[in-house]
Amino acid sequence: MARSRSFIITCILILTISANTFAFYLPGVAPRDYREGDEVEVHVNSLTPMMGPATQQLKSVIPYDYYYKPFHFCQPNELKSQPESLGSILFGDRIFSSAYVLKMKVDEKCKLLCNQTVPPEDAKFINQRIRENYAINWLIDGLPAASKKLDAKTHTYFSSIGFELGDQTEPSLNNHYEITIQYHTQDKDKYRVVGVIVKPFSRRYDATLFSQTDGNKDCDSVSNKLVLSETNSNDVFYTYDISWASSSTAWATRWDSYLHTFDPRIHWFSLVNSIVIVLFLTGMVAMILLRALHKDISRYNQIEDKEDVQEDFGWKLVHGDVFRPPANVMLLSVLLGSGAQLFFMTAVTLVFAVLGFLSPSNRGSLATVMIIFYMLFGSVAGYVSARVYKMFNGDSWKKNVFLTAFLFPSLIFAIFVVLNFFLVSAKSSGAVPATTLLAIIGLWFLISVPLCFIGSFFGFRKPKIEHPVRTNQIPRQIPDQVFYLRPIPSMLMGGVLPFGAIFIELYFIMNSIWGNKVYYLFGFAALVFVILTITCSEVTILLCYFHLCAEDYHWSWRAFLTSGASGLYIFIYSIMYFATRLQITSLTSTVIYFGWSGVMSLMFFVLTGTIGYFACLAFIRRIFMSIKVD
Repeated sequence: MARSRSFIITCILILTISANTFAFYLPGVAPRDYREGDEVEVHVNSLTPMMGPATQQLKSVIPYDYYYKPFHFCQPNELKSQPESLGSILFGDRIFSSAYVLKMKVDEKCKLLCNQTVPPEDAKFINQRIRENYAINWLIDGLPAASKKLDAKTHTYFSSIGFELGDQTEPSLNNHYEITIQYHTQDKDKYRVVGVIVKPFSRRYDATLFSQTDGNKDCDSVSNKLVLSETNSNDVFYTYDISWASSSTAWATRWDSYLHTFDPRIHWFSLVNSIVIVLFLTGMVAMILLRALHKDISRYNQIEDKEDVQEDFGWKLVHGDVFRPPANVMLLSVLLGSGAQLFFMTAVTLVFAVLGFLSPSNRGSLATVMIIFYMLFGSVAGYVSARVYKMFNGDSWKKNVFLTAFLFPSLIFAIFVVLNFFLVSAKSSGAVPATTLLAIIGLWFLISVPLCFIGSFFGFRKPKIEHPVRTNQIPRQIPDQVFYLRPIPSMLMGGVLPFGAIFIELYFIMNSIWGNKVYYLFGFAALVFVILTITCSEVTILLCYFHLCAEDYHWSWRAFLTSGASGLYIFIYSIMYFATRLQITSLTSTVIYFGWSGVMSLMFFVLTGTIGYFACLAFIRRIFMSIKVD
């Protein structure tokens, strides 16, 4: 009892620490000190669509390379690509050097970057990207260039990553940038960059302005906007101003202005909503375990020589069939292995994120860590699949090992490759290079597959999991079930509760994925994941008990599909998100959106289905160990 009490106290402390550390992160990169006059490098990243200022809707999900030829942006004399992590590449980052020249604490006014001639067909392409509200993304000292936005609810300003390519109403191209760089003084002659704000403007310059040699050029005197003609060639002059502003913001907290929560009360409402669902389910399960089950077990275990003992009834009637191997046991064991792999990957990644190791300053670190952990936990997939398959007397162990290592990962990889072809056809920077694809395949075959084989080896070497009751040779006939206990209705009922526990947090996650926003509330995400696990377990146990009482012993697939049905609700939610938050008209964007939504829903289906199955297995083993069976 004391041990269980200390375990509960430890769990409460862990959850409390998780909730209090949601905004904490380790910087991830070493700070760089500059002296006055030192060059501060400007790097450019892919152009990405962002939500419109009025409608708050996305019109595309396809990123483009900054130096994609139709944009005609100014290039440096020597173009250099920057090293990127695997996750950064997969999320479409393509970082290059730029032609901008910035020197610490040296202001510039109306500085000409270059002059470009934009032909009509490229003007049409640029105008379309402006209408789709594309944003330009820069990196200065590793910090994203941002535009100042006002939160209408809290009336506070925050830094929104990226700045507009142009004005949607005209559409006009922004070709002049007012760059304000905030710096923090370390010593009297050492400075650090702590903020980058860019304010873009559209200006149709006269070439005579830049023919002046007296240095009195005034870009602010130009009032006409630059609207690109789609019938004639266009001369475009790119200019910029630089101003340096001292700031009291410390380098360690320079990301705080980017990590803006629009309405923190929604997150707390999500958490409270999830906790209420868990408490409701816990009460239901407790009632069954403490009242109905206890009463059942007491009646089943009455002394046999009493004359008034009733015949077997309820869930005891199926004791000879409840551990009968289900149909397609091979597929079930493979999916359970893949689900266990996803569960451990998610849990460990969230632990690292909550502790602050996945800083937003390390671009792509979250995706990179997830991929690495997924590969490493291939051993878990092999072990779990082998143990389940052996438990149900499976004898095709070679086929089991092969399918565990390749079936689910191959399906995800095949969808990934198909979606990549669509991105290649759209000439998007989001298209993953062939070298990166080879690297992923190398990680898969050199790390995940061998570890899966090793896990399967140890899984098959372990003794078979013995069931508490014997299985009859002749299957028992299942009586007709009431409507709500039939497979499809019960699965739909079971899946809605786990989805209800996470759907509000899911909204913020999808906004960060598709809206080019930074997601950092990992404390909330970790708590929601714990609540999701509890909800999946309890709802599956609850429905499993009802099925057994109705003499339906086909629980294995039913348990997996009941909690796994929440993945179906996630896909339905993604359709609603598409209809309400997106204004996509292109086929490529539509395919990319629904392709990745399908992948996310499929992975969630396997993950939650695995949680439900093992919770149900533990429950059934426990109750049948508690009764006496001849």
